Amino acid sequence: QVQLAESGGGSVQPGGSLRLSCAASGDTSRNHVMAWFRQTPEKEREGVAAIDPDGRTTVLDSLRGRFAISADNAKNILYLQMDSLKPEDTAMYYCAAGALRLVPVAAPLYPFWGQGTQVTVSS
Repeated sequence: QVQLAESGGGSVQPGGSLRLSCAASGDTSRNHVMAWFRQTPEKEREGVAAIDPDGRTTVLDSLRGRFAISADNAKNILYLQMDSLKPEDTAMYYCAAGALRLVPVAAPLYPFWGQGTQVTVSS
């Protein structure tokens, strides 16, 4: 089992930046794909970005250029850097781990999840 804990969420103004962190603990000996998802009450959980053990990444097309995923493998910490934030980025953001492939970034492929951290973008 792997435990995931997100942090770094909060309220920011449009155009602002935020960096989310996800600390992994437990059985982290296997190097599998990790990802960020987001969810709102009116939308299904959406894959934001993912990173594999080799450092290859994928980012949702609509977010490329604004969002970047990275990881500190030695510390078992996953990051999501979010720049030029927009109100439509408002959502609960979840860290997930355990997929065997980088794509697709689909929720059913991830067995381990954090509790989420809220990101609110408003003026």
